[in-house]
Amino acid sequence: MKSTAQHEQNRNAMHKSLAVASAVLCLVSLLMVLYYAPREQVMGDVQRIFYFHVAAGWVGGLAFAVAASSGGLYLWQAEERYDDVEYASIEIGLVFTLANILTGSIWAKPVWNTWWTWDPRLVTASVMAVIYVGYLLLRRSLPESASRPTITAGYALLGFLSVPLTFFSIRLFRTIHPVVFVAAMDGLGMSSLRGRMMLTLLTCVLAFSLVYVVFLLFRIRLLQLGRRVRTMQWEQYDRQRP
Repeated sequence: MKSTAQHEQNRNAMHKSLAVASAVLCLVSLLMVLYYAPREQVMGDVQRIFYFHVAAGWVGGLAFAVAASSGGLYLWQAEERYDDVEYASIEIGLVFTLANILTGSIWAKPVWNTWWTWDPRLVTASVMAVIYVGYLLLRRSLPESASRPTITAGYALLGFLSVPLTFFSIRLFRTIHPVVFVAAMDGLGMSSLRGRMMLTLLTCVLAFSLVYVVFLLFRIRLLQLGRRVRTMQWEQYDRQRP
């Protein structure tokens, strides 16, 4: 019992340390975006939102990749912990994906003079988000049974096909969406990032990735505690039955 309590304390301390580190890194990345990164010559200050836009998109893809991997591990080993990681990661990934789409629309209004275009990148990102909303709806519609994690794990694996399609859409289809990592200037003045711009982007990506890890750990912990509470409720109910 003592070792279990000590383990819980160590885990809670680690989670708190990661949370503090992520908050500090997010503050640093914000200051870098506002004051360290140079002003883009063509788009001006509105380009600064792109650092958060790219970082949110990266974390969304990362979260869905983790969910697909966890789904595959669940189908292989049928361990509850993999189902928890899959579910939590999709919830968090969807939040970051929606943030990616929203920041993209905010950027598009002054640059493209519209909040939305039927650009392949925007369409595939939106379809990807809808697919993972479908995952959450499917999971909530299924009764708690041994088959539910198996079904949702298969869905997470198939749903991940939308992630590489979204990433490569600006290279596979004709699009006006800027390609960030390119060798030459494109029509919107975006080029391969160097110097302070690249360092700022990498800092934002790292900050958002750490936030994802913190959210994932806390969400898994909540799922475990919720399951423990339900188990205790059922045990109490059984004891009270005549």
